[in-house]
Order: sequence, then structure tokens, then C-alpha cells
Amino acid sequence: MQQTNTVVETETQLPLEWRERLSPSKLNTIPGRYNLPRMFRRHSSKQQMRENTAPATKTIATLQRSFKITDTFHLLRTRRWSVLDVQQVVLAAFTVFSVWIVEPSAPIIKTSILLGYLLLLFMPITSQFFLPSWPIWTYLLYFFSSRFIPFDVRPDILVKVLPALEDILYGTNFSNTFSSWTHPVLDVIAWFPYGIGHFGLPAVCSALMFIFAAPGTVPMFAKSFGWMSILGVSIQLLFPCTPPWYERLHGLEPARYGMQGSPAGLARIDALFGVDMYTTSFTTAPVPFGAFPSLHAADAILEALFMSYCFPRLRPLCTFYVCWICWATMYLNHHYAVDLLGGGIIAYTIFWVVRRYWLPVPQPGKTYRWEYEYVEVGRTQKNKVVDEEFGYGLVPKRSVDGVDEFTVLDSFMHSASSSGSSSPTSIRSDKSYRRDD
Repeated sequence: MQQTNTVVETETQLPLEWRERLSPSKLNTIPGRYNLPRMFRRHSSKQQMRENTAPATKTIATLQRSFKITDTFHLLRTRRWSVLDVQQVVLAAFTVFSVWIVEPSAPIIKTSILLGYLLLLFMPITSQFFLPSWPIWTYLLYFFSSRFIPFDVRPDILVKVLPALEDILYGTNFSNTFSSWTHPVLDVIAWFPYGIGHFGLPAVCSALMFIFAAPGTVPMFAKSFGWMSILGVSIQLLFPCTPPWYERLHGLEPARYGMQGSPAGLARIDALFGVDMYTTSFTTAPVPFGAFPSLHAADAILEALFMSYCFPRLRPLCTFYVCWICWATMYLNHHYAVDLLGGGIIAYTIFWVVRRYWLPVPQPGKTYRWEYEYVEVGRTQKNKVVDEEFGYGLVPKRSVDGVDEFTVLDSFMHSASSSGSSSPTSIRSDKSYRRDD
């Protein structure tokens, strides 16, 4: 009791201003500069950047494993559409047209094919691969079904145009010059890029870019490759031209649809190995008079441009391969030099546009795709990332668990022209935190 009185007496002896400062109401009030929520809001942008770094790495490097088609339909309803989405309509039109003209009619089989297409497009686990490469599959279907286009609706076959352009541009016929002297060793050397590399190298380049290049590079390569091939086949169908082997076999006589194609120099490869690898396939080719433009040259040049962009040290090797396959096409008597020029112009134009607006920019010091935390694309539109599923679009950078560069989730949620920040912290979130202060 005596101690209590002492304490009371001591408390009453405190100065008045001290007692006011030590009152419970004052103690519960923390000055603004020491307010913890305020401190965290002030530095929230840096904190959010640190928190979003790990999810962003997962977002752009992982793969989708979902089988739920309902997720895709939900995302379709919330998608912000853009002008670039027209490419999906064009691809769908090419697909339906290619399946429709195939003979026999077989409506059940054709309906099954279209339903299979839709399943691959809408199932997230398959759409992450099929949607970026849809132009390639459309090109293959379009190319092989073009044989069923009625002859009476096709334009006349041009026999004299390419030889005349060859003389005007170069003053000589390089194809006849290179193919005038043949040898089994030269046949094999020409066969490697023309008969093997042309069919297998796109897959090899895609695998290398998928592992070692920036995330989003492979979808851009697939789209570029597919659309370039569709454009090339369309030009071949609208402006059919005879290749050099026709001039050697028939001179400048008028050509007609229904004539068989020719393996030309590749027939010597079949004879050398004793197998029928090219004779039958080229004799019954869907587009035997598709000399211009040369898709062999266009494919090789596009591959060389992408590989040189991603791996600058491989530029000499890529240049050598382009020269190699261009020589092979003329040595095997399949293309004129002007065909190579046309294919090269188309390939470089497509690559230039894609690189300028949509191709991911490699980052110094990054060896594998899994080391990328964010991606910047194009040369004119920095601070944006690629919508890799739906066209050459752009979407705001964001961090969402379970979403990656190939998923249909990205493609349906954001429009092809949306803007955003390339850093792990968006501009909008940063502004909102500043407003809270």
C-alpha cells in the first residue's frame, strides 16, 4: 500500500506536458513518417518489382498443362479484340477452303478434320503449340489440296516470262549454266540442302531458338514461316510459271494443267541410292508450275535471318547455307535465279516487319530462355511483350501464375494492340501507390 502511494505521488509530480505526451491516446498515435503502412506504400513499387520477378519468370518460361476447353471460352468472352485478329479469320478461311475442295467430298471425314482443328485450337495444352504454328499447318493443307482446284478457273501458265527476266536481269541463264555439267559428288552436295535441309532445318532452328533465344521468338518464327509460305503458294497459283526443267524438256512450248512434274536433278539421287525418294513426289506435285517465287530460297533466308538475329556468331554459317541452297536449286534445275530473288525479297520483308514491331529482343548475358524475367519486343514499341497466340499482337506485361508465353490464356485475355510496361511493375500500379500517399 505504501508503494502504491509512492507511485501515485511520483505520477502527480510529473510535469503537465509530460503527462499529456504519455497519455494512452497520444501513445497510440504514430507520426506519419513512422507509419508502417505508409512506409510500405511509399516503397511499394520496388517491393512489387521484387515480388513479381519470380512469377514473371514462370509466366514467360513455363508451359500450359490445362485440358479445360471451358477456360478458353471464358477468355474469349473477355478478350479485347483488335484489327490484327483478322489474321485468324483469314487462316480459318484458308483452312475451310482447303478442306472443302478436297476430293472426294466425304462430308463426315471433312467435318471430323475441322472438329479436330477446333479441338487443337481450344485445348490449352495443345493450343500453346498449335496456335502459333497454325499458319504452317494451314500452308501445308493449302499446298497439298491445291491440286483439286479446277483447271478452268486457273490462270494461264507463263512459259517465257522467267527466262526473259533472267536474260534482262543477269544477261545469262544461271540455272542452265550450273546444271550443264553434273557429277555424282556434286549431286550429293546439292542434295543435302535441297532434299534434306529444306525439310528438317525449320524444326532444328525452332528447337535451338526455343531453348536459347528469348521467349516468344519461336512463335514469331512460326508465324512468319507459315504466312510467308501461304503467300508464296498463292503467288504460284495466281502467276504459275514453268521452272528450268520444263524449258530443258519442252523448250518454250505452251504448258497446260494436268502435265506431270519432274524431279529434274533429284532423279539422279534416286538412281544413285536406288530408292524412289523424289521421282514420284515431284512427278505428282500439287503445284508443278510453281517456280516463282522459290520457297526453298525464301525458307533458307528466313531461317538465316532469325538465327543470325538470335545468335550473331552463326551469321557466317547462315550466309554460307543460303548460298549453298541457292546454288543447289539452280544446279538441280528447279529454279531460275530470279526465283531466288523473289523468294529472298519476300523473306526479308517479312522478317524486317516482324523484327521492327514484334520480335523479342535478346538480352545480353542470357543464355537460356528460362533466365528471362521479362521480354521487350520490336524496335519501335519497347516496353511491351508478345501476345504469342493471337497474331503479332502486344500485351501488357503481367505476372500470373500458371500462364506462359505459349498459353491461350495470354492470347484471349489481351488484345493485339494493348500497351503495358516491360518491367515487372506496371505503370498503372505504380501510379496507384503514389496516389495512396
